[in-house]
Amino acid sequence: MTAFQITRDGPVAHLRLARPEASNALDAEFWRTFGPALRELDATGQVRALVISGAGRNFCAGMDISVFSGGAILPADTSSERQAFHHAARQLQDTLTTLEKVRFPVIAAVHGACVGAGLDMVSACDLRLASAEAYFRIEEINIGMMADVGTLQRLPKILPDAVVRELAYLGTSLTGDRAERLGFVNAVLPDAEATVAAALEMAGAIARKAPLAISGSKAAITHARDHTVAESLEWAAVMQGTLWNPADILAAIQARRNREDARFADLAPLSGLGDQADSAGGG
Repeated sequence: MTAFQITRDGPVAHLRLARPEASNALDAEFWRTFGPALRELDATGQVRALVISGAGRNFCAGMDISVFSGGAILPADTSSERQAFHHAARQLQDTLTTLEKVRFPVIAAVHGACVGAGLDMVSACDLRLASAEAYFRIEEINIGMMADVGTLQRLPKILPDAVVRELAYLGTSLTGDRAERLGFVNAVLPDAEATVAAALEMAGAIARKAPLAISGSKAAITHARDHTVAESLEWAAVMQGTLWNPADILAAIQARRNREDARFADLAPLSGLGDQADSAGGG
């Protein structure tokens, strides 16, 4: 696997985009393997948080040109071709939607350029940290196309409408400090190394919380984003009855009294029956 590398430190996983010579542009291998790799991590039940970072000068330069030369510029002259185009677009979308469906939070540690499909990716993450020189850009408009893999659907739920339209129409860059002021990134760090370190520290803190409560919180927030308050309250009432775990609550209370970290059981492994892409929490 050359598109990215995954390491584990106990319950914290770290996925590092590993094509620095191409500024981690997302090639065909990435699109084939990214979703299955995330679902495999989720299936263990042992991963409680994931950090995504990039090797080299930039986090991600977007879709690799080799994908286009391999047929991503699909013809759409006939009904059959338009159907195939729709199917291909949905496959790309579903790959990044996996970030929302896995049961653990995902933290993006962004440095340098994060453009095009890279922005699609981090828009689907739970938390984002950026280095001082990081910037984000909807690059698709600069090459004559509409972004279609998630940025235009997720950014309006995170950033002010006028800012999203500015980025989508003008193709300008959103700097890390402006992104922090607008609430897109949680913090700006001095450089790439500090950004990854902060993301791993944040992931470690998440991993010390009760996994069921964290996975339920992630699913509840994602559900609330896409539904009314009334619908989300009803969903939460049902979900809480599913996730309610007195053992975790007692362990957390006892640990607080003793001023120590609580010990929580991992999530149950996923069975592998059916489509795991649809079985994970997230809405």
